[in-house]
Amino acid sequence: MTEELKQQIADRRAEIDDELVELSQRLHDDPEIGWQEHRSSKSVARVLAEHGFTVEQPYLGLETAFRATLGDPASARFTVGFLAEYDALPGLGHACGHNLISAMSVGAAIALSAVAEREGIIVEVIGTPAEEGGGGKIELLERGAFAELDFALMAHPAPVDVAEARPFAVTHWHVQYDGVAAHAAAYPERGVNANDAFLIAQTAIALLRQQLPTGVRVHGVQTRGGEAPNAIPERTEGRWYVRAESTGQLIELEERILKCFEAGALATGADLTVTPESRRYAEMRTDEAALARYRANATELGRDFDVDPVAATMNRASTDMGNVSAVVDAIHPYIGVGGSASNHQPAFADACVGPEAERALRDGATALAWTALDVARERRRD
Repeated sequence: MTEELKQQIADRRAEIDDELVELSQRLHDDPEIGWQEHRSSKSVARVLAEHGFTVEQPYLGLETAFRATLGDPASARFTVGFLAEYDALPGLGHACGHNLISAMSVGAAIALSAVAEREGIIVEVIGTPAEEGGGGKIELLERGAFAELDFALMAHPAPVDVAEARPFAVTHWHVQYDGVAAHAAAYPERGVNANDAFLIAQTAIALLRQQLPTGVRVHGVQTRGGEAPNAIPERTEGRWYVRAESTGQLIELEERILKCFEAGALATGADLTVTPESRRYAEMRTDEAALARYRANATELGRDFDVDPVAATMNRASTDMGNVSAVVDAIHPYIGVGGSASNHQPAFADACVGPEAERALRDGATALAWTALDVARERRRD
């Protein structure tokens, strides 16, 4: 019986292949950054509406979030949520492949709908904005978005296939120093150099790295360093991330990194302001049984998980899917698009369209839908 249902799912997905590729290409050609994905979110939601899903957009007060639902709650015995991301990276477009994430989740949901009614499954797609540092899923989570789900899943593009995601917990900060402007040649003693404060902080962080636990990452950019070479900079700004293997370890590390920024203020006399850009992203808590189902399904489709561990370092990234996994059974596998580029490189954006990306799209949509069916049949409320 299950094999017959899976064939129906695969057949339904094949019927919409052209639509899925078109959706992925459309998002790729028109990248929008976090919280500004107005066209992208509408494009994704429109495809679902055209296939019979009921769409709420905006969703829970977030303009670029949506929920698309198909199924009768009165007869439901299990609710599956496929998560769609569609924000791009500033200056890099879809160099993390969120165009494929959306298309895979849409494809999986429509494909699963072929058997959902007879299996008592409600199918949802939740459009989640601003994954790249904005914490859209965390905002949705705190507003109750995932409360009705029994299982949440998505697949993320990467250079190679990796079944188990192990993303780090992460903190995102905006850092600002305010000093006093002065002529750099005539009256330098009247200035308080906010750029020097940033330099001292970055030096302190660089020296601290030797004492940080293996695997911890601290990295950032200075987005404002001053306006003119002959003026003491009165304000500097930057964006910094701290990553750790767990939320507990992250909280301990935050204090040490903050002291480095405080050192810049102390040494120069500049005023320091550190503002969180989002709530902390948690580490991923994978549903191991469901992941085993995904791995078997993806392998049946010809995906290869026997990769060099060094090539699988996407696991050191972070995602707000980790926060969802703390409250809902969830998986977040990576699906390979080939090539030599890695996520957040310009060439990876190029790898997220074309024949290999389209194969990943087809396989990912099918494997996700098959996995959702397997889990629903094992866990549904009879």
